[in-house]
Amino acid sequence: MAQITYDEVNLMLRLYDLRREARLRQARAWFTDNFHPTSPEDMVEKYPQGSEENTYIRMVISYWEMVASIVNRGLINDELFFESNGEIWVVWDRMRTIVPTWRSAFKNPHLFQNIEETCKRLEAWREKRAPGSTVAMRQMLGQSKSKTKVV
Repeated sequence: MAQITYDEVNLMLRLYDLRREARLRQARAWFTDNFHPTSPEDMVEKYPQGSEENTYIRMVISYWEMVASIVNRGLINDELFFESNGEIWVVWDRMRTIVPTWRSAFKNPHLFQNIEETCKRLEAWREKRAPGSTVAMRQMLGQSKSKTKVV
């Protein structure tokens, strides 16, 4: 286990404090319960610019992209971060299928690269500790998606 610095712990606590902000907490709850786009077109239709849902999506993704950039620069030890921040993986799992289209549309191959890179390392770390856990989590998330689907 790597040595963790006082600064890393303080930064982790500060990031946790930011997650507790009321509006971001509301956005995160909405995102995990409702954000299930099947395509970029589906996303534009369901969550148009200016809608509350679109605001929530941008808040959640931009928060985790910022956090991932901090982690990717080594300002927080990966293991320390991974032990208590699985939500970033859920966010990536929900958005990963539409990111290639966003990257193409914005002509930016690096769009959301921080979240993607952090989550690749998170999956590798988790699979080393608990083989098969990523597949199990995707299955569980898929089941919860079907339960929240409005018919």
